[in-house]
Amino acid sequence: MKRDLFFALMFIMTVVSCSSSSRITSSWKEPSLVAVSYKKVLVIALSQADNALKEQMEKHLIGDLESHGIQAISAYQQYGPKAFENMSEQAALEKIKNTGVDAILTIVLLDKSKERDYITGHISFTPYTAYYNQFWGYYSTLHAHVYLPDYYVTNTEYFWESNLYDASSKRLVYSVQTKSFNPANSQALAHEYGLLIIHNMLKQGVIKA
Repeated sequence: MKRDLFFALMFIMTVVSCSSSSRITSSWKEPSLVAVSYKKVLVIALSQADNALKEQMEKHLIGDLESHGIQAISAYQQYGPKAFENMSEQAALEKIKNTGVDAILTIVLLDKSKERDYITGHISFTPYTAYYNQFWGYYSTLHAHVYLPDYYVTNTEYFWESNLYDASSKRLVYSVQTKSFNPANSQALAHEYGLLIIHNMLKQGVIKA
């Protein structure tokens, strides 16, 4: 029974630790900005050499923009994984202009950290009323809790920043920073991030659907 309870708790901890939770930590928009109905947005993700993550982040943000009637294109799909590497500002902007975009949305992975937390096997007291009337039911249940072994869990945090630039004026009109905790995988992370950012831009009156 002790082993069964231990593995059950380990499974619960695994499910909890793998569930993704993203939240906005700060955001800013141009004070004079009036919500704009952009016709075509270029989405650019920067995440070191992780091309799979770049592609997923761009893909989901594009999907969320298009679900609100805003056309968007992926820099990864349009230009490849290295996009504007070794290009001058003028050449890069000319390249972007030729795609007909009127806004640029960047996604940058600012930091990624891992922490290994020690979880003690002792569990805080909970009254087991169903077992109190019989000695063995009470003893075996509490014994499993008292003698559970300790273990470690690894938690991963991602810190992101997204900026929206108006293509014609080249100015920053919106910036948002987020924190993602223990995403199950890159697809889950990208899906949750896209929904969060687009919802915030609509709520803040940055873009108009």
